[in-house]
Amino acid sequence: MKEMVLYYAPDNTPHTSLLRGVMVQMGVKVKNLTPERCIQRIGYLVGADGVEKRKVSENFQKYAPAMNEEMLVISGFSEERLEELLDKLKKAGVPKINLKAVVTETNAGWTVYQLYEQLREEHAQMQ
Repeated sequence: MKEMVLYYAPDNTPHTSLLRGVMVQMGVKVKNLTPERCIQRIGYLVGADGVEKRKVSENFQKYAPAMNEEMLVISGFSEERLEELLDKLKKAGVPKINLKAVVTETNAGWTVYQLYEQLREEHAQMQ
């Protein structure tokens, strides 16, 4: 699977261009997580085999949870490339993003919203 980063940023996140610059420099595809994409399964968004697109009703946003924090979902990276990515983000001045995950067999079946809630819960427990 190719390297890809799914990225969610609330409105007016000032360092988004810095983050995108690092991704371009590294040759990594970035997919912005729009509300329409956030109801899809992670595996579908990163192109995993066997994960189908979910059908969505027109009023899905009415039931969508608010996402107020940045989130990175990383797919297809070797351990070395992941370390390189995190190092370059830090050197570029991108503030620490608390909600980060690597795509796994388990979370590939989750929606972006489900992963977001799980990451927020885990982060809160660590504080």
